[in-house]
Amino acid sequence: MRDQITEEIRQLEEAIPKMIEIARGFNLDFYPMRFEICPGDIIYTFGAYGMPTRYTHWSFGKNYHRMKTQYDYNLSRIYEMVINSDPCYAFLLEGNTIIQNKMVSAHVLAHCDFFKNNVYFSSTNPKDIIESMAVAAERIRQYELIHGQQRVESFIDTVMSVQEHIEPHRMIKQKDPRDQEKKEKVCCSGNDKGTPYDDLWNLEKSAPSCNCQGNCARKKKTLPQQPEKDLLLFIMENAKGLEEWQLDILSTLRDEMIYFWPQMQTKIMNEGWATYWHLRIMREMDLDEAEVIEFAKMNAGVILPSRNSINPYYLGLKMFEDIEKRWDQEYGAGAGREKIFEIREIDNDASFLRNYLTKELVEELDLYLYRKIGHDWKIVEKNWEKVRDHLVSSMTNCGIPVIMVEDGDYDLRGELYLKNIFENRELDIKYLEKTLIHVYNLWNRPVHLETKIDNKPALFSFDGEKGNRKFL
Repeated sequence: MRDQITEEIRQLEEAIPKMIEIARGFNLDFYPMRFEICPGDIIYTFGAYGMPTRYTHWSFGKNYHRMKTQYDYNLSRIYEMVINSDPCYAFLLEGNTIIQNKMVSAHVLAHCDFFKNNVYFSSTNPKDIIESMAVAAERIRQYELIHGQQRVESFIDTVMSVQEHIEPHRMIKQKDPRDQEKKEKVCCSGNDKGTPYDDLWNLEKSAPSCNCQGNCARKKKTLPQQPEKDLLLFIMENAKGLEEWQLDILSTLRDEMIYFWPQMQTKIMNEGWATYWHLRIMREMDLDEAEVIEFAKMNAGVILPSRNSINPYYLGLKMFEDIEKRWDQEYGAGAGREKIFEIREIDNDASFLRNYLTKELVEELDLYLYRKIGHDWKIVEKNWEKVRDHLVSSMTNCGIPVIMVEDGDYDLRGELYLKNIFENRELDIKYLEKTLIHVYNLWNRPVHLETKIDNKPALFSFDGEKGNRKFL
């Protein structure tokens, strides 16, 4: 058995340089590659945590148990895991056959090309990500020793409840110390000239009302100055009462979500791109008849369409192949390949589907919308434009409801007012009410969320003791 494993590793070590050469011949451009064969326990640990090293949390253990159980009962299988890093690490599952490892090696070469060249990954810092996550994990372990594991894990629970509410393309601006020196002029006499009593006027700056009879130029300073999508960043910069270690955890989880966000934005494109290229790389490999048959079976399993969900490998592959064919027909041979490289660079799933999912593809792939009516699931829509628009809507903002910070000083009481940008998808009320409690624990003052229920404006609030809801 050991001799067989050694022989398979030798064959793989010979095959990978050939695949890299073929991939470069196709103009794929990827980071230096590092391949490692790992036991199932390790692969599924990495899969549950999302990275080889990360802070500990009960939800990762839950993910591991679910994924490993499915693997043990042969219900699902992770053949590989690839990390968006420089160099790029690919972990192959011990127990894969040699042809399976060849295929997944070709697959991850294309993933790495996508990581390196797609614009949405440009802010993910691949050179330092593994080390920075390891350092962050160690800091959080120290916080658990100092403040107690239960308290730290409870705070992580709170942050994770809203961790998707970020603006990944907004950079944190360093505050200019000169801004602190700028004072708003308060004029209650109509005279803007400085006086020896300006410091007394400044004490009144935050007063909610002015009873003077002169021309009062004092205006309420809005916070934020315009609606803010990055809830985590707004809380980091403006919440009262958070300790340094809590701010550090907030910042850490926000940074990690920024790293993972592009993968959520490009799931269909990324998997379709990798499938498109593993097919073409493997066709160039010198495979014997048995390997060709095994490869065909495995690839068929990867792209097998589902009756009740989207298979990103299949949809992405078919779209890239369709684009290449249409551009070649319209603009000449080679134009299609050039076009898909351009799309790989500038698009995400929402724009990919909006711009390139055609009527012919929707009909060919038999895409439709369905919902439960009574006790049965039924097809409710097959119009290609409505199917496409629904898919685009579900991919917008990674399918996460858009919540904007409207006011961080609501009613001049320091309360937090949030607004759901309604897109014909109602929020889950039970989840909403539980999440408001977590937001309160971060903001430490009452919080409010405006949304729509039955197409009517509604306001949900939590004041630290009880929740409240009302129609506006």
